[in-house]
Amino acid sequence: MPDQLTSADSLPARWRCAAELEGQSLVITRVHLLLRRAAAAEGGVLIVAEPGVDVASVALDLHHWSRQLEGPFIGVDCTRERARLDLLLFGTPTIAAVDLEPITSDSRIAAARGGSLFLEDVGELPASVQARLARVIRDGEASIDGQPVSVPLRLIGSATAALGGDVDARRFRLDLHRRLSGSRIDLPPLRQRLEDVPALAVRTLADLRDPARHTARSFTHAALVLLSALTWPGNLAELRRVIARVVDGVTSEVIQIEHLLAALQLDRAPTAFVPAGNLKEARLRFERDYIAAVLQHHGWKMADAARTLGIQRPNLYRKARQLGITLTRAID
Repeated sequence: MPDQLTSADSLPARWRCAAELEGQSLVITRVHLLLRRAAAAEGGVLIVAEPGVDVASVALDLHHWSRQLEGPFIGVDCTRERARLDLLLFGTPTIAAVDLEPITSDSRIAAARGGSLFLEDVGELPASVQARLARVIRDGEASIDGQPVSVPLRLIGSATAALGGDVDARRFRLDLHRRLSGSRIDLPPLRQRLEDVPALAVRTLADLRDPARHTARSFTHAALVLLSALTWPGNLAELRRVIARVVDGVTSEVIQIEHLLAALQLDRAPTAFVPAGNLKEARLRFERDYIAAVLQHHGWKMADAARTLGIQRPNLYRKARQLGITLTRAID
């Protein structure tokens, strides 16, 4: 995530929630509740999520809902900036201990005063940086360009669930972890909220819209069913990449199943068709992948899958046999 300095003046009058928060599933509804509770509370916030989840936009929403709204939102990607985090956050190299932690006015911590400091992948902080940051957060003060100054800011960090193990192994400071995790928000992976995929796909398509186009693009119902039938191990980032590839390669106003074929990498067992097959083989391969994905989405319940596919259940059994789809897990 690029460094951001965002003031209240730059926020839209009608705030649009982060794309990651689109949907009405029970799990994402709970996340909305936790975010608002965390925003109203004091102390740090730890956002726990898998890679591919858009934690930066969620952190910005948290800032928007919090008392720090009038202040800046400063974001630092700890993975990308790991080699210069000391200089970036504090503006000066580590020096001998003094009464207050020394920082400079051009540092990210100084810039975040009165607002929020978001550290993406906070587990990547080197031990020396952890120690300096813990001191600033503990004291609420620092020596900025030699002058003692209060440093009121909200610390927001994101990490994977592995951060707990880093704390246990003393690779991440316990005192910093405690101050950071005053509130904890676990963002669910996409596979746990597949009912939200259509809303996420429509939002993503709108976000990718070319302003020069006179009409907005849309998905067919069948295309949305296919997207919501996949497990998306790369989470929202993977969904965005797939839709972006379709948008770049398709001129049609309506995105259909066949438009998704080239962009999708289905989570499936290898098929009997070679990638360089002719058009007929490609269509059969896609039909097999699509039917298998719908069956998996419905827990291999033939009646539900047939209803989604718009065919009779006996026809689905026949199709599955023709395409070599194993139905040993079918339960109806």
